[in-house]
Amino acid sequence: MIRDPKDLKRYEPAERANHWVVGISFILLALSGLAFFHPAFFPLTQLFGGPTWARIIHPYLGVLMAVSFIALYFRFAHLNKMTPADKEWLGKVGQMVNGDDHNMPEQGKYNGGQKAMFWAMAICMLLMAVSGLLIWRAWFGFDITLVRLGAVVHAAAGAVMIGLIFVHVYAAIWVKGTIRAMWYGTVTRAWAKQHHRGWYRQMTGK
Repeated sequence: MIRDPKDLKRYEPAERANHWVVGISFILLALSGLAFFHPAFFPLTQLFGGPTWARIIHPYLGVLMAVSFIALYFRFAHLNKMTPADKEWLGKVGQMVNGDDHNMPEQGKYNGGQKAMFWAMAICMLLMAVSGLLIWRAWFGFDITLVRLGAVVHAAAGAVMIGLIFVHVYAAIWVKGTIRAMWYGTVTRAWAKQHHRGWYRQMTGK
């Protein structure tokens, strides 16, 4: 793909790699987790070499995702602090969904929706990590009450995360040019000016 040299750099290679490690590990965890959750999804264990291997691999993939997300968190947390403009953006999100984004407040590198998604994912990731340790009986021997509580929290947080990821992917596809940012690391100036005018001003000085 030929890119305009005037395009704006949005993500460094390390940031994109970090994102894709989290994303790919999440997909694998979701597939194996669903296989454990309900018999209808049990055939998904064959993607991992059978039920035994799926159970062995799942928690280690969870460690990989948790560690990768921690790195992602420290890379982007400071950019996801909510501002009054973000709250105003969230209050007008219905207008944008209906195709009218002309009255949306000026946004920085991330808009209010992206920031809300980031913090929701961070909370779910924390719940998944803690509850995952509680139910990892091959390595830990917590009281059965904690194990049962961990199983419920793990399933609930996992379901919420799957829903959040669907929204995340849909939004990335819906806003044309977004996926390119995480794939190639750059966006066009027109895209930046339309969707993240504050960040565009910061990057161009205009």
